[in-house]
Amino acid sequence: MSDWTFAQREPSQRLAKLQHFSMMVKAGSGEEVEFLITVREYHTPKDPAMRFFASVDKETNQKLLPYVPAGWGVTLLEALSRCIKEIERFPYHSESASSV
Repeated sequence: MSDWTFAQREPSQRLAKLQHFSMMVKAGSGEEVEFLITVREYHTPKDPAMRFFASVDKETNQKLLPYVPAGWGVTLLEALSRCIKEIERFPYHSESASSV
């Protein structure tokens, strides 16, 4: 157990350690776009199966129904992998292409 977990006084505080990742995705216009992924490691998650939760800073599928990719799991690898799979699930349309 890491020492940061001892800072939490109440389980309801849901203290989390953040880790950041990034990945490049080709937009519909062919340009590369960087997605910033934040993974939260909860000390006392509401659901034990969601100890790690990953989310991104951009929406995909903006032209039809905007969607914010996310993933969760018992391990960091599981949450990050699910999030990346969700990023790849729908296309990303860059802002410059949508204004044309």
